[in-house]
Amino acid sequence: MPSSARIGELNERSLHRALKALYSAPGSLSEQLIDGYVVDVLIGQRIIEIHTGGFSGLKRKLPRLLESHAVTLVHPIARDRFIIKQVEQADGGVTRRKSPKHGGLFSIFSGLTSIPKLLAHPNFALEVVMIVEEDVRLPDPRRNRGRGGWSTIDRRLVEVLETHRIESMGELFAMLDAGLPEEFTTADLAYAMQSPRRLGQQAAFCFREAGILQICGKAGNALRYRRCGLYGGDSVRAIKPMPGQ
Repeated sequence: MPSSARIGELNERSLHRALKALYSAPGSLSEQLIDGYVVDVLIGQRIIEIHTGGFSGLKRKLPRLLESHAVTLVHPIARDRFIIKQVEQADGGVTRRKSPKHGGLFSIFSGLTSIPKLLAHPNFALEVVMIVEEDVRLPDPRRNRGRGGWSTIDRRLVEVLETHRIESMGELFAMLDAGLPEEFTTADLAYAMQSPRRLGQQAAFCFREAGILQICGKAGNALRYRRCGLYGGDSVRAIKPMPGQ
């Protein structure tokens, strides 16, 4: 393997490494240099990109790769998370508690705001992997009080719950459509998703960029939206329990 390809593994965390192993297949290659970018898994001419953070760094990479390859972007969302706190000393104590926060499929909109039109590309697919994970933290005096003086050093995969394969923005909207009136606001979107208003705003942006929604007026200070004709798409497909199978 070229030394340049190995660079992609230098800061690889456990969660990324575990998902890469799950998506690898007999004969697949990892950390390959293609069109100037290092990709996680190459199976024939199909690229599997594992991305555990935000998507802003993919705005140039993915369109370039899609010019000549089919690309599946894999993104984990923690339905359940356990927070592990430890100190650096060998005999230091360790605590493990379950976070009260739970992620859902619609959390993907926070990432899709960076690439809202990419789901329309015929070579692109997104797989959202719902997981249980461990968030490992160490004391960090540089962190502000909002993080309690702790810094995440690793994320570990505990369990894969299910995988949702999404091939169009219309598939996501189909999951919400029945719960929305003819005209609606981002508050209505958030309610349909059972999510915070911020996520409703991000979803509205993605649907507008994909040509599914259009602004039709205002209700006070809130924009009102309506559908742009037929959006198409079947319901998002759920696969249990292993991704890529």
